[in-house]
Amino acid sequence: MTVSLTSSTTSTGFIPFNFVSFQSTEQFHGAVRAQLAQDIEVLFAYAKLPSPLVDACRYVMTGQGKLVRPLMVASAFASVNSSNNERTDEPNDDIDDIDTLDADLDALLENDSDYDMSRRAALAVELLHTYSLVHDDLPCMDDDELRRGQPTAHIAFDEATALLAGDVLQTLAFEVLTAEMPTFAPFDANIASQLMAIFAPRARRMVSGQMLDLNAEASANIAQDDLEAIHRDKTGALIEAAMLMGGVCAGATAPQRMALQECAQHIGLAFQVQDDVLDVTMTTDTLGKPAGSDEKLDKSTYVKLMGVDNATSYAQSLFNDGRAAISHGLSNRELSDNENTIGTDNDALLALIEWLWSRKK
Repeated sequence: MTVSLTSSTTSTGFIPFNFVSFQSTEQFHGAVRAQLAQDIEVLFAYAKLPSPLVDACRYVMTGQGKLVRPLMVASAFASVNSSNNERTDEPNDDIDDIDTLDADLDALLENDSDYDMSRRAALAVELLHTYSLVHDDLPCMDDDELRRGQPTAHIAFDEATALLAGDVLQTLAFEVLTAEMPTFAPFDANIASQLMAIFAPRARRMVSGQMLDLNAEASANIAQDDLEAIHRDKTGALIEAAMLMGGVCAGATAPQRMALQECAQHIGLAFQVQDDVLDVTMTTDTLGKPAGSDEKLDKSTYVKLMGVDNATSYAQSLFNDGRAAISHGLSNRELSDNENTIGTDNDALLALIEWLWSRKK
């Protein structure tokens, strides 16, 4: 467990990793978003991109996005820290030397690299996700004109600038894991190598999933197993990366990583099923992107496959499966048979799952 004294201080106040210290999920999420907003500006100052490229990058990275993936990094980091701290909070009668305690505290306060590595991971997943959105919206792909409540990048700038903005956001997603940037502690080489091993193959899977999704548009009757295979890559791979990267930064054990991966696999699929439902049940103003776009493009969706009600029920069961994985794997608590709603149990990931289930965009 480590504390950052300088790099984690913003105009909104100190941002700790301990979820329980916040009075609400909204407060925790607000703190994570504030930290990310600051870190984005630090990154762009470091990168020294020319105009209008930097303007387009800032435009797409600072829109009104949900920031689900950075929140997953932060929540996994907080949950693993909380789980590990519970195991080390037993009183130790053998420690009675005040000098020893002071030395331990000094060492604790000086080592902020794990928290700062989680900041790098949160930046990385949001950069990669945003790049994918910029490219998905291009005329050669989905040809959308609205994203995150504002005109898409190729509308606000031009197609060439939008294409290059996506390109550079993708490269920055990897560079940020080891870049020597102001306000960040020097990167931890061991953690960085683990993050890269998680991140790179899942970035590749995300792109493969997009290709499979485009291929499926030509299929009249795609089976549910095939649809799920697409979205476990297109949507689920980066969600897996976010949870695992947050856990690694907090020192997750092998069983904890397995619990995070199991949770992420359920939540990644649930998130896509829920998106398909929202696409046909919410308005463009609420979504911040064109409602009904899946139907317009004749895409294969869970709503098309099973109807709104069944898709909604399926999403809820997946969210509950994700919650069960965390409750058992990190919180060490089995769910009772009558626990069919998603609760926080003072756990950042469980609170995030509840927040995701209740989202309307």
